[in-house]
Amino acid sequence: MNGGGVGALAKDLAELGVASGATLLVHASLHRVGAGPETVLAALLDALGPGGTVVVPAFTAGNSDTSPSYLDRTRDMTERQLTAHRAQMPPFERDRTPSEGMGRLAEAVRCADGAVRSAHPQTSFAALGARARDLAAGHDEECHLGERSPLARLERAGAQVLLLGVGYGVCSAFHLAEYRVGEPPEREYRCVVRRDGIRTWTSYRDVALDDHDFPVLGADFEHRVPVVRRGRVGAGEARLFPLAEAVRFATGWLSENRLCGVFR
Repeated sequence: MNGGGVGALAKDLAELGVASGATLLVHASLHRVGAGPETVLAALLDALGPGGTVVVPAFTAGNSDTSPSYLDRTRDMTERQLTAHRAQMPPFERDRTPSEGMGRLAEAVRCADGAVRSAHPQTSFAALGARARDLAAGHDEECHLGERSPLARLERAGAQVLLLGVGYGVCSAFHLAEYRVGEPPEREYRCVVRRDGIRTWTSYRDVALDDHDFPVLGADFEHRVPVVRRGRVGAGEARLFPLAEAVRFATGWLSENRLCGVFR
């Protein structure tokens, strides 16, 4: 299905509520929108104008031996196979490593002229526009998605979340709330990076991130807090809402709804 050209998509975005000068954290499935990454990015930049900023997750999992994808791939490997696999895992390089599983729009933003990527070796963000450098700065390598990540900067900047053809299950903003619930459980993360030209393994402890209940959380947020604007962008369903409102609601919801023993 054809989602239309740049002008039609920009008109759809404006009708949804995307305003000139806004800052957007975007999650998208371009298959559902019905347009290619360059077209959708051009439409976003058109709708936002020169004062606006597009931010996307540019996460990577292929450089980590503690990620679910690694555990799935290596579950049946022998020790020799594991050793060989780990030796071949590509180290994270901020300016070169592609994102994984984040979609074609995320890669279009990451590779665009003038884009800035945050420094975290597993959960980086790419930003393009007027506030890109400020939003991507200061991403602590031991803080995936908490107070020292672009999510907290986006919250302070009054950003909105735009879901294009995707649901709340991929809403990364909800992760910021996980850091604000009681004493959240932590786990060890490991990944390989390139530092000063040297392939180096690094490890750190951070909040044990868990998005299994985000679809239910998002549905409750939309039902209870009247801030979500819904419409069509191209061929896909879209939602637009304030990031700060989503994080505020999620903090309370996670406190009340996650099973005993997860946070307590």
